[in-house]
Amino acid sequence: MNLIIKTTTVLCLLIISACNQTFLTKKEPLNTHSVAKKEPLRDPEYYLPALLPQWAVAPEPLVEHHAKTYVEKDIFAIDYEAINSKGYQVIWDRIRAGFTLPTSEHKKVRSELRWFARHQSYLDRVVKRAEPFLYFIMEEIDKRQMPAELVLLPIVESAFQPFAYSHGQAAGIWQFIPSTGRHYGLKQNWWYDGRRDIHASTIAALDYLQYLQRAFKGNWLHALAAYNSGIGTVGKAIKRNKRRNKPTDFWNLKLPKETQGYVPKLMALTKLVAEPEKYNVDLKCVANAPYFHVIKTGAQIDLAVAADLADMEIEDLYKLNPGYNRWATDPAGPHRLLIPIENSELFKEGLANNPAKSRLSWKRYKIKNSETLGHIANKFHITVQQLKQINKIRSNNIRAGRHLIIPVASKGMSHYALSKPQREKQRRAVKRRGKGKKVYHTVKSGDSLWDISRLYRVGTQQIARWNGMSPKDILRAGQKLVIWTKKQLSPNIRNSLVGDFIRTVRYRVRNGDSLYRIAKRFNVSIRDLHRWNPIKGKYLKPGQSIKVYVDITNQASNS
Repeated sequence: MNLIIKTTTVLCLLIISACNQTFLTKKEPLNTHSVAKKEPLRDPEYYLPALLPQWAVAPEPLVEHHAKTYVEKDIFAIDYEAINSKGYQVIWDRIRAGFTLPTSEHKKVRSELRWFARHQSYLDRVVKRAEPFLYFIMEEIDKRQMPAELVLLPIVESAFQPFAYSHGQAAGIWQFIPSTGRHYGLKQNWWYDGRRDIHASTIAALDYLQYLQRAFKGNWLHALAAYNSGIGTVGKAIKRNKRRNKPTDFWNLKLPKETQGYVPKLMALTKLVAEPEKYNVDLKCVANAPYFHVIKTGAQIDLAVAADLADMEIEDLYKLNPGYNRWATDPAGPHRLLIPIENSELFKEGLANNPAKSRLSWKRYKIKNSETLGHIANKFHITVQQLKQINKIRSNNIRAGRHLIIPVASKGMSHYALSKPQREKQRRAVKRRGKGKKVYHTVKSGDSLWDISRLYRVGTQQIARWNGMSPKDILRAGQKLVIWTKKQLSPNIRNSLVGDFIRTVRYRVRNGDSLYRIAKRFNVSIRDLHRWNPIKGKYLKPGQSIKVYVDITNQASNS
């Protein structure tokens, strides 16, 4: 017993000492002279919870275990000999030891570094969100012998916001666009988006980065730039410099503005993590220890039921498993959940005692007159495909009076607060001062964002931002959009289909026509004409066909 007490005391002193090196006192203030004012990075909408684990045993060999971070409250319970063969007790020490990328004193790096150093509260929030995932990402990086700096890349991409979604349709902490995500095996459908799945997207991101690094013959700065702007963009910039006998290193390439700041941000974060005391910042002590088990469920499960089985809040479950868009996991898989280590045994017991059929609630529903499979699927928040599969229906024809078996959520939709529909609903509910009147527009067949923007005199980017979507997203009939407009709309216009007021006109160019004359004739802009048509230069040819979208509510004054 005395030996155990002495061993525990020594271990405690070692860990406290390690953490004291991370919680740094503010010493030398960073020189911030001649720094241009810069907007803060976009602060994500949701924050990861401060989970307080109570665990001390080594992970079982039959269960995949990944990424669990340390919280000071449970510091004395961690068995480092079982889970940490490299001797690092704090994750930051392990990360620093793996830094291999070249550094730079370029002015853009210094500028980014000064910004991070001045925003301690931002760093605190990012580290809090990153905690559950740092160990897992470092494990995957070490397996591949990749630079440890890459563990910081999600800070640049998304500030470790699992629900991040950009105007370019990029999603998740690694910000995959749909096409690249699918290319790297990230499934995307109504139920599930693998780009937000921490486990799947991390593996895909590292696969992609390795491919880019090989494509650029080992040059990691080129690979990182390509991860942001595309392999073609960087490749063309290199070829352009070669033709002009210019240097082809990252700093001399002509790249998009966003990419020019992308690599410097990562370099700045690397410097800050390497020497936090030099830049007068604190980094929370995070243990070099796993945070969760990856547990196979074997079948679809209601996420409210899963949260109950694991004895955890459903919001916390969503934050560890942000890939699931709806109230349940995808019926076609993946059939797995990330569960905090301290909850994993309880969850496994719950799964063993609850067969697959009991993990969903079921309803016997009588089909009403004029109902379609689409109506019923929308009503119960499932897909038509699943409805047909469960009820063994081959066609889309159904008869009133017959019954369907339907899986239903065990709780009200508001209980699933971090599901995709509820997140969108919360975003739409935000009050926006100075934006005019709030109007709900129901999307109908033939609508497009451009059509809707013309009707309400707002921009497509604005509509996308108000509704948590990308301007490139496809609209669905029946979808409701929030519009903030200062335009006075008549009741008929406000409640009617945009397609009733927007007409597509094919105008044939006549002698003497110009872009200016055509734009003025239809009350549109020259920029619009260029956007709608592949027009090269300023001049048109007689007989040339021009596509024009005409707002008929705006033509009377020009007739």
